[in-house]
Amino acid sequence: MSDLQLSLLVIGAVVVGAVYLYNWLQERRLQSHLLQAFGNAHDDVLLKTDVESTLADGRLEPQLAAAEPPRGKEAAVDETAAAPAAAGFDALLDYVAEINSTTPIADALIGELSSKIASCGKPARMTGFEPRGGAWEDAARGGRYTRLRLGLQLVNRAGAVNPAQLATFCDAVRQCADRIPAEAVCPDPQASLKVGRELDAFCANVDVAIGVNVIAQEGGTFAGTRIRALAESAGFKLEPGGVFHYRNEQRQTLFTLDNHEPAPFLPESIKGISTHGITLLLDVPRVAHGIEALELMLQIASSLAKALGGSVVDDNRAALSEAGTARIKEQLRSIHAAMAKRGVPAGGARALRLFS
Repeated sequence: MSDLQLSLLVIGAVVVGAVYLYNWLQERRLQSHLLQAFGNAHDDVLLKTDVESTLADGRLEPQLAAAEPPRGKEAAVDETAAAPAAAGFDALLDYVAEINSTTPIADALIGELSSKIASCGKPARMTGFEPRGGAWEDAARGGRYTRLRLGLQLVNRAGAVNPAQLATFCDAVRQCADRIPAEAVCPDPQASLKVGRELDAFCANVDVAIGVNVIAQEGGTFAGTRIRALAESAGFKLEPGGVFHYRNEQRQTLFTLDNHEPAPFLPESIKGISTHGITLLLDVPRVAHGIEALELMLQIASSLAKALGGSVVDDNRAALSEAGTARIKEQLRSIHAAMAKRGVPAGGARALRLFS
């Protein structure tokens, strides 16, 4: 083999390696966008290239095409949702334990118990029964409580509660009751673990983000100061985490605007940033009126592209078509319909807890 042939082989290997590294970095960058904007990675329907719905392990995988809601498990969770809930808790979302005493429970014990359940790895809260007022209230207020109710959330974006977390929670409740002494009531953990797994599987199917990019022309960049001025003029607010949020009148985020590149738009450093693009993301399960929010996001993306001299594309740098947008809207409607049927309407109190 001649030196020229050997050199060409080496150059070819370097080029292939560079392409692989670039693709890997692009995937990591997208995951970073999702984590920064929403706190946990989830699917972006504009990143799917197969327009046919696919099923994996009986679960619907979000695609650009219209999707049917998953079937066969609604009844189990709906029955749980219909079960009576302890005051201040949600029968679908919370595992609720109780401590019943004949005398007021010491503040020090309540504080110790509060710290223990807070370290279980899932959101937890506690309410207390004040016999003088005859009502349940947030135990953080403090009072002479003779009864406590403690709730551990079964599911959030980190997944379903696991046996170790639930066991730690129940152990903390029982140990506190033993020290009072008082009666501890911990419902069947296996039933709650099963509910948590089923609810988590459903949430995984509808946890979708819709994203579009505004990309600079070949060789061009957008200045951070220009992006900030245009974004704020459009109604966004730059928040400390380095992401712009577009909120409604209730202060709920409808969609976000982030750097298409890894560096966040931190308020203290955005003046020195220039980027080849920006990304707008809509967190589908956390937005009540998804179609209206999507249309507004696409309208703002188009306006930003015009003002910046860029173009609106998906993550494959393909221009958005009317047909593609229509398919995305249909999938969004399908997801919201499935959530409503499950008793977890998009943007509602349950959805905001589950998808956090």
